[in-house]
Amino acid sequence: MQKLFTLRSFKRKLPANRKTFRSFLTRSEKTPPRGIDKLTSVVEPEVWQEVECLTCANCCKKMTPTFTEKDLKRISAHFNVTPEAFKAQWLEKDKNKDWVNVKQPCQFLNLSDNKCSIYEIRPEDCSGFPHLAKKRWVEYAHVHKQNIDYCPATFKMVEKIMQRVGPLTKK
Repeated sequence: MQKLFTLRSFKRKLPANRKTFRSFLTRSEKTPPRGIDKLTSVVEPEVWQEVECLTCANCCKKMTPTFTEKDLKRISAHFNVTPEAFKAQWLEKDKNKDWVNVKQPCQFLNLSDNKCSIYEIRPEDCSGFPHLAKKRWVEYAHVHKQNIDYCPATFKMVEKIMQRVGPLTKK
């Protein structure tokens, strides 16, 4: 069995690799390497052999999902409150006018075991995170560029893709 890539390992490796990874993501967004969309589907299962989300939960500790209207209706119904009451208690609008958590870590994160207390009804943004194998790389490279600072799985995916396609040079 492969050794897990932990949050501690991630925090140690990120500073030395951030600039190179972000540069690769910027270049690959503008000029995607041939076959990168298929490559992400190959690399994703490898990443999940090395990264265990419950040992990390950094996304829930350091980031916030965007709550859609559908999320608000579903989650507020679960708590038997109106969407307005739910928003008043837990959310605020960000600079993009999206509904996001007021505080970090997420109010639904159980810090003792890193599990989500509303996992079955969690926001769509959470259920898709970290968006590793979305169909078109060019549509998600900017998301990976943001997530690289928080998510060991995103870090591992970019690392593995770079190993396979090599560095992208400036044109």
